Amino acid sequence: MGAQLRVYKRRIKSVTATKKITKAMEMISASRIVKAQRQVHASSPYADELTRAVAAVATGSNTNHPLTTETENPTRAAVLLVTSDRGLAGGYSSNAIKAADRLTEQLRSEGKEVVHYIVGRKGVAYYGFRERPVADSWTGFTDKPTYADAKSVADPLIEAVLKDTAEGGVDELHIIFTEFVSMLTQAPVEKRLLPLSLADATGGEARKEGEILPLYDFEPSAEGVLDALLPRYVESRIYNALLQGAASEHAARRRAMKSATDNAEELIKTLTRLANQARQAEITQEISEIVGGSSALADASAGSD
Repeated sequence: MGAQLRVYKRRIKSVTATKKITKAMEMISASRIVKAQRQVHASSPYADELTRAVAAVATGSNTNHPLTTETENPTRAAVLLVTSDRGLAGGYSSNAIKAADRLTEQLRSEGKEVVHYIVGRKGVAYYGFRERPVADSWTGFTDKPTYADAKSVADPLIEAVLKDTAEGGVDELHIIFTEFVSMLTQAPVEKRLLPLSLADATGGEARKEGEILPLYDFEPSAEGVLDALLPRYVESRIYNALLQGAASEHAARRRAMKSATDNAEELIKTLTRLANQARQAEITQEISEIVGGSSALADASAGSD
């Protein structure tokens, strides 16, 4: 067997092994997407209803609370970026990071200092490589987040919102995550969690003229109710964002692995064709050498006669 043919056979063996790995990863991601989608659908109603409850409390009282009160001159903003722990998911993490960079530039152009919080090893590695400061980070659960994980992320963010900016607090809280639109579409989105926009909380529905608004009584007080709802609201929103990110990560990885598997199949076909051509060339050369040797022997015999 010629050297060129051996090279082609080694490459075919290597690509075939890679194809088995990418195919297995594609099937694993495809099986996990369904569960992730169900978790997203299950968490969304709770988060939406909790947001409406917060809006009802805010509109039914005159209490100034960090949850709903706009700061007159905001100077510091926290940005929570949700990325993945693992790679091989196409542009999932890089698209979210680019969206975070755009938001950071926008906030800085408004004269605000930006404090970054990162979820996922990819985001942590990106900011670490560029020596960008990160207030806090979390890793190890991006593909299967739980409510406890969301709570661990939310606690320091809530603490930062409730603090005064002079003591290291923030005036605003933004989150960047990848929204699961469909199996083929996952888009990075930016949302401001705090202060809560009442228009967004009510779905942008305008009040009708002459509409009678409900009258609420709060126990023990409106401020006490908002204090109780603040951590639940932030935790539910972050949990929903983590679930959206997990579903998007699995979908992006399935699509990337399918593309890698298809490319491996095409490469195997090309290498097989080249190997066949090399084998045919070797056979042709061997036949030519045999014919040439036979002709030389025949000529030598005829000369001796």
